[in-house]
Amino acid sequence: MVNSIKYQTPLLRTFLLNKMRTSFWIQCIFILLLAFALFGPITNLLIWTVAETWYFPHALPSEWGFKYWHQVFNPYSDVSGSLMTSIFIAVLTVIVCLLVSVPAGYALSKRSMPFRAFWMLLFLIPQAFPNLTVYINIARIFYDFGLNGTLLGVVLVHSVHGLMFSVWISVAAFSSTDPMLERASRNLGAGPVYTFFHIILPQAMPGIIASCIFVFLESLDEFTGTFFVGAPDITTLPLLLYTASMEGNYQIASITALILLVPSIGFMIIINKFMKPEMLSKLGK
Repeated sequence: MVNSIKYQTPLLRTFLLNKMRTSFWIQCIFILLLAFALFGPITNLLIWTVAETWYFPHALPSEWGFKYWHQVFNPYSDVSGSLMTSIFIAVLTVIVCLLVSVPAGYALSKRSMPFRAFWMLLFLIPQAFPNLTVYINIARIFYDFGLNGTLLGVVLVHSVHGLMFSVWISVAAFSSTDPMLERASRNLGAGPVYTFFHIILPQAMPGIIASCIFVFLESLDEFTGTFFVGAPDITTLPLLLYTASMEGNYQIASITALILLVPSIGFMIIINKFMKPEMLSKLGK
């Protein structure tokens, strides 16, 4: 019996080592495939931004340079104007969503509100149907009111899409506030308006800021609604990216995509700071 154990121990050790090596290489292959799926498109995008000449079957560009960067940031280029238009529309969309989501979020955070679940689900309706179907019908309605091709029409379309983010996140932000502080303020003689702006709103402000960032990024990247309601009078950066891609100008399209990507990454880092675990736990409640 002892001899059989002595012979089995090295075999068992060898089997375990081989199993560990196999598991290690499987993990390495999985990580490499995941990294390729995540960073492969971004790497290709970065290469196109500095490629002046790149033809098939060359694996890399034959000429490198920043010629197209100068074209993009030329004061007379369409990119600068489209970027300013996109930012202006995104800021107006954030303001419109705030005017609705702050009072709505505070009211919906109260469990005693009648038909609370219905009002919460109402803001999800635009997401329940394909965006193309929703925007085609919105464009038809806006045409009757003369809103097609106007800045106001585009802002309203973006706001309808952004209200889902702003209202639901605002509800979670107000739900995570401490109700005892509100009661203490009222017991000390403060009015409801003073209590809201000095006690409740500062507690919910991180969540409201996060919702503003979500709405801003959603509006900045919105294409379908702008295409059906604003084009060709209103040109935003996503519309310009689409036009450049369809014309085969991949350098301009890649630089435009990179311009849209940078604020998204930066704001997501900020959102990670403001989105607290206790607030996230209130989403949907």
